[in-house]
Amino acid sequence: MSAPPAFACQACGACCAYSADWPRFSTEDEAALAAIPAAYVDDPAGRMRCEGDRCSALAGEVGVAVTCRVYAVRPEVCRTCEPGDPECLTARRRFGLPVP
Repeated sequence: MSAPPAFACQACGACCAYSADWPRFSTEDEAALAAIPAAYVDDPAGRMRCEGDRCSALAGEVGVAVTCRVYAVRPEVCRTCEPGDPECLTARRRFGLPVP
């Protein structure tokens, strides 16, 4: 089932730019972490590397068009954020994006 157009992730990206604290690793094993290119991992913090609050793996402009450079191997915390869930809505509000 795909997300409703209002929550099209590739036209949003707010969740990936909301907070440097959100992309923390939690359930990944060593093999899963090793699959993420080292340039995008902040080892001392146990999370994805961020530039400010924005995940360094996020490419594009939030609210316009975005993509994840590591989508196929993204951490579990990224996989659990669902279009329209409370975290999604919180992030969208921060960027002034519509919350239907």
